Amino acid sequence: MKKWLFLLACLMLTGCESVLTQHNGNTEAGKILNDEASIRIAKEQIYEGNLVLVNKEHPVHPESVPSDIVRLFEDRELTEGYALLDNTIRLSGSVARSFSEMIDAAARKGIHRFRISSGYRDVSEQERLYREKGADYALPAGHSEHNLGLSLDIGSTAGAIDRTPEGEWLLKNAWKHGFVLRYPPDKTAITGIEYEPWHFRYVGLPHSVIMKDRNFTLEEYLDFLKEQKSFSPTVQGEKYEITYMPVSSDMTIQLPVANPYEISGNNVDGVIVTVRQNGGEMP
Repeated sequence: MKKWLFLLACLMLTGCESVLTQHNGNTEAGKILNDEASIRIAKEQIYEGNLVLVNKEHPVHPESVPSDIVRLFEDRELTEGYALLDNTIRLSGSVARSFSEMIDAAARKGIHRFRISSGYRDVSEQERLYREKGADYALPAGHSEHNLGLSLDIGSTAGAIDRTPEGEWLLKNAWKHGFVLRYPPDKTAITGIEYEPWHFRYVGLPHSVIMKDRNFTLEEYLDFLKEQKSFSPTVQGEKYEITYMPVSSDMTIQLPVANPYEISGNNVDGVIVTVRQNGGEMP
């Protein structure tokens, strides 16, 4: 692993130019040399992936919205086990599948009255909500995670989410399934948004576990990765190598072909490369 990290550093310094076809962790590799694959990263990759930061300072880019946005009402398989506030709710299909898996886990513990009240919103929907709610509880159009397709508002058919078993279960378990509470009560100064017990964001594993363990918001986690540059956590018994890389132009990196990986931009200035060292598939 040290070998490929050294190669990453060398390639970053030489500024190798190339293009990467990738969205939300799905990559197209270049030429394979020995046990390593040459992966091409385009500058636009900064705006794609599960870790992109969207807030008042960093708006959603067209590349940031997943291509698999679906209307949940039209897919009974995706909505089995929970309710929808109405039939207009949309979400990334891959996030919806992860949510369904989480709901199944909760149902096995007797928690089953979940409801999605909001998912993906287009610009006009966000503009209307911003006018209604104000700056303390909503973000301008283009600056909301709901414009991204990776966030959702989770409710309970039994009442307010923070006063029900569903809300309690989410706080204790959502991170195990790739979801994080995006706007905690003690982090308003960092997120710029008041506490929202219903708003969960998908960041994927192993990132949600690390954020939970270190009590990080997404802003704090991305700053941590940028400061560390390379981080080697063991999460749920699996070893990972997580590397932050600045991206100013197209470049090429080398990754071991035997190890599954994901690449996500941070929507600011670089990408995060996550490699699972044990082999197998990324969770």
